[in-house]
Amino acid sequence: MDLSATSSLLRLLSDPTRVRLLALLEREELTVAELAAILRLAQPRVSTHLAKLKEADLVRDRRAGVSSYYRYNGELPPREGALLRALKEAVSDALLADDERRLPGILARRARAEGWADTVAGDMERHYSPGRTWETLARAMTQLVDAGDVLDIASGDGVLAELLAPRARSIVCLDASARVVSAARERLKNHQNVEVVSGDMHALDLGRRRFDLVLLMHALTFSEEPARVVAEAARVLAKGGRLLVATLGKHAHRSAVEPFDHRNLGFKPADLRAFAEDAGLEVLSCERISREAKAPHFEVLSLLARKP
Repeated sequence: MDLSATSSLLRLLSDPTRVRLLALLEREELTVAELAAILRLAQPRVSTHLAKLKEADLVRDRRAGVSSYYRYNGELPPREGALLRALKEAVSDALLADDERRLPGILARRARAEGWADTVAGDMERHYSPGRTWETLARAMTQLVDAGDVLDIASGDGVLAELLAPRARSIVCLDASARVVSAARERLKNHQNVEVVSGDMHALDLGRRRFDLVLLMHALTFSEEPARVVAEAARVLAKGGRLLVATLGKHAHRSAVEPFDHRNLGFKPADLRAFAEDAGLEVLSCERISREAKAPHFEVLSLLARKP
């Protein structure tokens, strides 16, 4: 942001009501009437402030029946978002605390009047309800999996192995970091069918062991030789075994990934397909599976391949 843009943003937020609105809309999507009830202000006044915030692209709205729901724009440019986060972290005020206390009552009133599902239809994945989380969904869906013998390459601290352990015959978790391996062993110590080892994904040292499923979950961005990693994964697959890869799509946001020690800037689907085919695998699917809502909108690709 240049000086002019920064000054404009600070002028916009010089009114306390707009700061209160942003704080609420970052937590929940709300109508004008609901915001007015929480802030205890007249609806026309709330609408005026919302219009200014919307004009600055700090909030967005969507129609649902006869109502318009406003929400914080989670896709702001990184520097603008960082300035707003810094402001939020620096502010502690009784008015903000009172607004936060009144919010659950307004949401409960909405649910009684309309039904929770009706109010979030078309945008449901963004909204929390008790027990409905991505973790519980993942744990439930793994019950449909029969994984066999699994190798999780660049496994991190073992969260995926923990999910799969009840549905796998055996799992080997492999990571290059001694500290990460230690954390994974602690996490997985109660799973007798899981082994955690140190190793290099570019040169797998697993003897004659072969696997029904090899996982490369966000491993390839940490390699300067990704084709070699895929070739090694293919080598240790059993006949008919599958390789599952998830990795960032090609991007140009080097500064955003530098703190995570990425060694490359992601891949195109054609790159992943070529890696697999060159390693002698049959590609079953290779596609984009997600795009992040927040800037810089990282995309994730998935590759599923089988060893003939």
